Amino acid sequence: MKEVYIKIKGRVQGIGFRRFAVREAERIGGISGWVRNEVDGSVEILMSGEEEQIDQMLISCRKGPIFSRVDSVEFIVGRRSGFLPPIEEGTFHRV
Repeated sequence: MKEVYIKIKGRVQGIGFRRFAVREAERIGGISGWVRNEVDGSVEILMSGEEEQIDQMLISCRKGPIFSRVDSVEFIVGRRSGFLPPIEEGTFHRV
């Protein structure tokens, strides 16, 4: 199992990026986690799953939905805040 916390920057709010991420996680399968908008205009995703599924999800996030423009996908490393929503095993949803 692999866990990844990423921040996606660009034109990623107001164009259905969170809905896209949920659909992609369901299409790929085996991914648990969440996606949310941030006040700085970015989108954050915390996800876990097998390495192959996580890699596929990362490729999808770099492309984004049709009206998005992904400028960067940054990996957030280190200790996570206790204020982050936990990953609920078997579900990927918007928060």
